[in-house]
Amino acid sequence: MARRALTTTAAVFATTAALLLTACGGGGDDKPSGDIKGAADGASRSPSASASGPAEADRPDVSVPKDLKLVFDFDQPSDTKHAEALADAENYIRALKHGIAEQDVDDPAYRFYSGAQASQYAKSQIASWVKGGWTVTGTDKYYDEDITPLNDSKSLLVSFCRNQAKFYGREIKSKKVLYTEESLDSYQSWKLLMIPPSGSSKVWKTGNVEVIGKAKQCR
Repeated sequence: MARRALTTTAAVFATTAALLLTACGGGGDDKPSGDIKGAADGASRSPSASASGPAEADRPDVSVPKDLKLVFDFDQPSDTKHAEALADAENYIRALKHGIAEQDVDDPAYRFYSGAQASQYAKSQIASWVKGGWTVTGTDKYYDEDITPLNDSKSLLVSFCRNQAKFYGREIKSKKVLYTEESLDSYQSWKLLMIPPSGSSKVWKTGNVEVIGKAKQCR
């Protein structure tokens, strides 16, 4: 699978945050991005590290196969809102990997944790894997998180690095693992625009996603 990258900037995130506050209530369609040769995301921590209590029972399944390990090497924020936003940023990643593992382009998990462009991104990623006849395996690592409040908005910009050197695609029919060598292509920089909960919801939704490949700063 070819590696690709979105080019949305933090400035665009800031200017669109107000619109996303009203547009991110549910799911949507998706758009491609990411940087993969047989890669995606899985889960290693509990389904929601810090997500809210009462709403927890209503959250969708974001589990992944045992041969896929998602590692989130993040520090726990002291600010409650930052911690909740970071936890649901993780859940968005897990949901994306869950959709690939389930081979379901309309998987309810990613729709639950995203809106607008982020939903389009997830759907297109899943569709690419389904079309290729691949699922995911290996270890996918995320680290070096940063959480930045956006001016004139309650939204938060969650940034982090990704190392997918040991994250591989596996052909579903033959079960052949598509191993790749570690290179600069293995490293990505991610930015997620996290939209705060509205109404009775406790969920921070991912409104926009930016994925930049060959991220030297993450190596």
